[in-house]
Amino acid sequence: MKTLVAICLLLCLTACSNKAVYQDLQRNKRNECLQLPPAEYDKCMQPMDISYEEYERQRQQVLKNKNHNSKEQ
Repeated sequence: MKTLVAICLLLCLTACSNKAVYQDLQRNKRNECLQLPPAEYDKCMQPMDISYEEYERQRQQVLKNKNHNSKEQ
């Protein structure tokens, strides 16, 4: 039982740290966009609209497709 709780806790902490890393990367990218001329700013900011949850969903889909394709070969 203790092992199960420890595993669940570890998984939760990993997910939290992944989200924090994603948010830090987004913040850094936004800061880079702020340094650009106004004409390039909007284009730079477009990828910033994706939430972590959407990013993770897309990431899981890509991984799933990659694994599926490698099994077919």
